[in-house]
Amino acid sequence: MTAPVFVVEHLDAGGGGRYVLDGPEGRHAVSVKRLRPGEDIVLTDGAGRWADCVVLDTEGKDRLIVQLDSVTEEPVERPRVTVVQALPKGDRGELAVETMTEVGVDAIVPWAAARCITQWKGERGLKALGKWRATAREAGKQSRRVRFPEVAEAATTKRVATLLAGADFAAVLHESGDEPLATAELPSSGEIVLVVGPEGGVASEELAQFEEAGAKAYRLGRSVLRTSTAGTAAAAVLLARTGRWS
Repeated sequence: MTAPVFVVEHLDAGGGGRYVLDGPEGRHAVSVKRLRPGEDIVLTDGAGRWADCVVLDTEGKDRLIVQLDSVTEEPVERPRVTVVQALPKGDRGELAVETMTEVGVDAIVPWAAARCITQWKGERGLKALGKWRATAREAGKQSRRVRFPEVAEAATTKRVATLLAGADFAAVLHESGDEPLATAELPSSGEIVLVVGPEGGVASEELAQFEEAGAKAYRLGRSVLRTSTAGTAAAAVLLARTGRWS
């Protein structure tokens, strides 16, 4: 297993490469993970910059002293995979974000589809978005990623159509699709944008707007997946077929 990941704002070592991990991350490392001298950890800013470190010592309950010698920049993955996720009910949105982060999705766009029961408005919407972003951060750490997925603000159907129009491969998961996603011709670079509809399905007007923007309807298989799991399953198909899992 790879070393545990901790998130920091800046990756700059002091004199001799000595770095102090404190705050909530330091507390987690010292009091929860109970790391000891000689153990390895990874520090990252969550945006691709990371460093292998060795624990030197601890101070109190929330300060971990490590040796940080060099910082590495992880290249951006290609093709980039963005999933437009219709807003599910309850905590299923966080489940979708968690599992999509774990498989390797690069960006997640919450979508207020016409048939969504859940709607993000005002303070409630800001709180829900904050939960999605916090989930992506924690899932990124758990899955040992150093470049966490971007979670955008909730998009309208018009905004989603614009994203699809600019993609190198644009797809909508829909039962009307004649071709399975597993056989679609995919680009080796550029941008892939995939739309996952709500439990009630993508409305005909929305599907027409997306098709006009250049997207095509695809199906995953014979079974019908919930909106909170469909994006993860589809992303796994795309990542495996584009070679990103090889």
